[in-house]
Amino acid sequence: MNNPRPCYLQIAIDTPLNAVFDYRWQHEPPQIGQLALVSFAHREVVGLIVGITETTEVPVDKLKDALAVRSQLSPLSDKWLALAGFAADYYQRPLGEVALPGLPKNLRVSTTVALDRAIKKLAKLDAPHDPAPANMPQLNASQQVAADAIGGAQGFKPTLLYGVTGSGKTEVYLQACAQVLAREPEGQILILVPEINLTPQLEGNIRARFPGVMLATLHSSLSEGERMLHWLAAHQGQARIVLGTRLAILSSLPHLKLIVIDEEHDPSYKQQEGLRYSARDLAVWRAWQLQIPIVLGSATPSLESWHHAQTGRYRRLELRERAVQNAVLPTVKLIDMERDKPSDGLTSQLITAIRQRMERGEQSLLFLNRRGYAPVICCESCGWISECTRCTSFMVLHRPEHRLRCHHCSLEMRIPRHCPTCGNVDLQPLGRGTQRVEEGLQALFPEARVLRIDADSTRKKGSAQEAFDTVHRGEVDILIGTQMVAKGHDFKNLTLVGILNPDTALFSQDYRASERLFAQLMQVAGRAGRAGIPSEVLIQTRYPQHPLYGAVVHHDYDHFASALLEEREQAALPPYLFQALLRAEARELATALEFLAMARDCMQHPGITINDPIPMTMTRVHNVDRAQLLVESPSRPALQAFLREWLQALRDMKSRVKWSLEVDPLDI
Repeated sequence: MNNPRPCYLQIAIDTPLNAVFDYRWQHEPPQIGQLALVSFAHREVVGLIVGITETTEVPVDKLKDALAVRSQLSPLSDKWLALAGFAADYYQRPLGEVALPGLPKNLRVSTTVALDRAIKKLAKLDAPHDPAPANMPQLNASQQVAADAIGGAQGFKPTLLYGVTGSGKTEVYLQACAQVLAREPEGQILILVPEINLTPQLEGNIRARFPGVMLATLHSSLSEGERMLHWLAAHQGQARIVLGTRLAILSSLPHLKLIVIDEEHDPSYKQQEGLRYSARDLAVWRAWQLQIPIVLGSATPSLESWHHAQTGRYRRLELRERAVQNAVLPTVKLIDMERDKPSDGLTSQLITAIRQRMERGEQSLLFLNRRGYAPVICCESCGWISECTRCTSFMVLHRPEHRLRCHHCSLEMRIPRHCPTCGNVDLQPLGRGTQRVEEGLQALFPEARVLRIDADSTRKKGSAQEAFDTVHRGEVDILIGTQMVAKGHDFKNLTLVGILNPDTALFSQDYRASERLFAQLMQVAGRAGRAGIPSEVLIQTRYPQHPLYGAVVHHDYDHFASALLEEREQAALPPYLFQALLRAEARELATALEFLAMARDCMQHPGITINDPIPMTMTRVHNVDRAQLLVESPSRPALQAFLREWLQALRDMKSRVKWSLEVDPLDI
């Protein structure tokens, strides 16, 4: 038998180098989209086969042989490769840096033990194949219109589902999914949520509604074995519904027929390190690529999506009323802190309202988006404050742990017994975090069952869900929490929401701050009164006349969004302008700024505005100084064309400065 002719494999590898590497293969030719084990930089890595040729431009004596091909795994589809290619091109990253990290870690190791084990386990599973839904509740008229419009859509149909909190958007998703599953014998559905702690409740709803359908979940808190098994179930088409966070947008779904993006406005959909992609935007592109419908749901849509709906690019469906009969939106009231001076962070009106809920056996939620005990400790004698020695930030007091902790570089130290500058032993906490509010509540209401939910109290795996279950069971009287409690949770007996210290966002230099604050306030306010019990939201503020608070009081997203869009258009800001941000890091700020100045001057392009380099707001993190350079254009294609040429010029500069480029930045 003749040996097969040798061929050459073009393999993408997870490396910052912007290249695909050639390897020799002397066996039966594999398929594009398969994974291969190769030797790279003195180690064995798994790469992705993106091309197969009979010739190569690389000298034969410099070529290495590919070591093995993962033949037991079916190839990633041409559509998936195109998705990875688009993301690499748009976000200006090497293909390998996009394609490989999106795969389970156990697929990217040199051995196949985990892969073989997962394949065998899935083969033994008696995968359910009955898409019939169970326990379908009756929808109201608006919900039914939305579910039928989404479930019956054909082709690329981007839909913005704008529904007030508690309007039953989840039920619309589920009934639309039921229509798609019934119509498509092998069809798959992808549902994205912004945060891991939102998956358990939705997962339970999906399993109860579709007991005969395999569900796969994909998020970073899964063990590597679990993630491998779930990813493989989606890749092989066994999982008909895939639920996940932003990384799930890069999962392999060969029969994808519908995409749902819940809380589409949430900034968590934007990856903030490595490949800085927007899962929401990639989802829209993927729906266009596959010519399938996509729905983006929110009570406070992003201005980009609202603008697309206004201009007709997206279809807009509305749910203006709460789904539970007789349930209405909570009454929102502003408490002027100049008139009602707070004690231990709480005004007398808020304390009275909490006590009334206690007497009625109802639950209260206090929202403060600042964890820890106090943002800083200080010496009143000499003015010393607890600054981080590695960052331009303060060390936050975590009193229960007897520690000072930097929330940026994770530096920790014991609370000093005396002032390091003058020796004064009377060091005082300034401001309030969730721990301090919890302490105050326990003193004010010693008989109350108080629970704090934040990143500190839910560090252990499963602890967040356990805490939320405790609230749902009615075993909590007062809940104090950060943004973890602000969205997605349906607390039946919660009738009071108190919002503490929201004013700081009113004066942020970030032009998106007001949009985010409004969304945050509306989302947390929406936790109240979802079961039809009259409820109220009390916002403590020193600026009750601010128009943002007026919009919150009237639940008036429409006019608030329209006013913001008008401001953005006048100021030439997104969505009327397209941006990219070049960041540089160095031991000295001057070095980073010098590199950015060279980057600014190395190339000019018509229609492109390159702003001057400036230090980042958080200039120093972990002993590294950071600066940035903003690039803008009214044309997305023009900006993309410039960035491709510019990046090559930046690589040719061969600077020792660490730099990165972010397209469509959210934080400037």
